[in-house]
Amino acid sequence: MPVDHGMQIVDGPAMPPPGRALTDAERLDWLRLARTENVGPITFRSLLARFATAGAALDALPDLARRGGRQRPLRPPSRTEAERELAALAKAGAGLIALVEPDYPPLLTAIDDAPPLIAVRGHRHLLTRDMIAVVGARNASLNGRRFAARLAADLGQAGYVVVSGLARGIDAAAHDGALPTGTVAAMAGGVDVAYPTENAELLARIAELGVAVAENPPGMQPQGRHFPRRNRIISGLSLGVVVVEAAPRSGSLITARLAGEQGRDVFAVPGSPLDPRAQGANRLIREGATLIQSAEDVIEGVQRMRRPPLEEMPSDSFAAGPDARIAVSAAEVTDQARAGVLECLSPAPTAVDEIVRGCGEPTNIVLTILLELELAGRLDRQPGNRVCLVSS
Repeated sequence: MPVDHGMQIVDGPAMPPPGRALTDAERLDWLRLARTENVGPITFRSLLARFATAGAALDALPDLARRGGRQRPLRPPSRTEAERELAALAKAGAGLIALVEPDYPPLLTAIDDAPPLIAVRGHRHLLTRDMIAVVGARNASLNGRRFAARLAADLGQAGYVVVSGLARGIDAAAHDGALPTGTVAAMAGGVDVAYPTENAELLARIAELGVAVAENPPGMQPQGRHFPRRNRIISGLSLGVVVVEAAPRSGSLITARLAGEQGRDVFAVPGSPLDPRAQGANRLIREGATLIQSAEDVIEGVQRMRRPPLEEMPSDSFAAGPDARIAVSAAEVTDQARAGVLECLSPAPTAVDEIVRGCGEPTNIVLTILLELELAGRLDRQPGNRVCLVSS
């Protein structure tokens, strides 16, 4: 069906039917849309729910951003730029998997901000198996590293794929222990960029025997803001997250928090209260994480996560909301409605449901205005379906 770009939501499927491969043309459009400024994973889903195809969404972006108050044009990457990224991936021995394709990790699809596309280098079939994450301190103790390696090996022998973040310390030990049976390295930068560089040889072995995944373009060096986003992939891939050692401000605690928000089990290995590296794990136990001492403890804890509800997504799960398929023309989104939504927003995160109730506009109108503001760079999305204004 031709797309009328005067409409912000069209009839038709929210995305190509789950379980089929994208065509080359669709993959190129998906990549261009995913790499467009201000288009994050949640916005990507919202755009696909409204426009049915990435190509139609790309055509509509400039006008949406303009109505949201953007001054300079919003320009998606060109086809040439997208083709260049695909060529770089191929050169690195990697490829892309889209959110709707059959070999996309099934548990990862269940999180709200799942990457629309992931770069994959290695044995992608491992991504469809049951996974458990093992993470911990970079400056880990010798005993902590030994325990992590043994735990990962035992989990692998029990049929689980072990996920970690390729950091030094606990992460590296977990990958090493699980290499013979299968391990996944979730990368903060490009799928071909070893960080830290001392783990370059380990990454090469993972690419040969396991699989590395990333949502950033190939060749990208990781930056500080990339690591929390990488952590939500580690937890999103997994039935549960095991924290072996962690300082009070460790990134591993971010992974554990995200796991809890995603409905995954959180496990922690207890340690001496005299060791700062044990404080984070001990705190998790105090706050309700499951204390574990062996792989058997972890396996017992994740058995309930094998049930279908977490793994089976409804066919309309990519819709932006209950009114996402009701067509809204540009004329229906009035200046009064925009003013009402803006009045409900602030730099403090606010739940979208509260904004709908507060401004008194139909849900589909509010969702459209929020989308316009986000594409204009004036709105940020936060966990828990909350949004906030960007400080100028």
